[in-house]
Amino acid sequence: MFGDDFLQRAMLFGPIILFSLTVHEFAHAWSAHKFGDDTARRLGRMSLNPLVHLDLFGTIVMVMSGFRFGWAKPVPVNPFNLRNPRKADLWISAAGPISNILIALAAGLVYRVAGGFAGNEALDSIFTYAVQINITLAIFNLLPLFPLDGSHILRTLLPPRYEPLLEQFSRFAPFVLILLVVTGALWLIIGPPIILVSRFILY
Repeated sequence: MFGDDFLQRAMLFGPIILFSLTVHEFAHAWSAHKFGDDTARRLGRMSLNPLVHLDLFGTIVMVMSGFRFGWAKPVPVNPFNLRNPRKADLWISAAGPISNILIALAAGLVYRVAGGFAGNEALDSIFTYAVQINITLAIFNLLPLFPLDGSHILRTLLPPRYEPLLEQFSRFAPFVLILLVVTGALWLIIGPPIILVSRFILY
């Protein structure tokens, strides 16, 4: 768990993950506010302060896993406050992954302009990891498994007649997600697209 590279991973991965999760949750809160729900804003969640988004258990898991897995507190959204709830749910849910993609693109652009930071291993690692971590967050959250963002996106894209079926599936979807994480099958699903997209951005 705490291998020889733990401190290095903490110093490199920790700040990047914290920043990326903060922007992800802020994007959800900001989008909800734009669509008429100020719940997150009133609770102080429409903020770039990482402390307001930290989840105690998610942070513990992040540290215990050597900064390989973790999560932040979900942003609260009251659908009764939303203008055009179906459209709003789509964009509020997509805002998080979109924010991570934008961070990855920005980091990749800097990396390319700087020529890969030849000769500076620390900067090379920081920007490479920034791309990889944010693409990982985006693709992971787009999985159509409740409570991930992808489940909300799928719900809004499918015809309303599929709502009861999705509601039933959402009841055991978290257990499917846990099983994928514990068995390592999750990486078999999201690993290839993460590698492909990250390489495209960086090289």
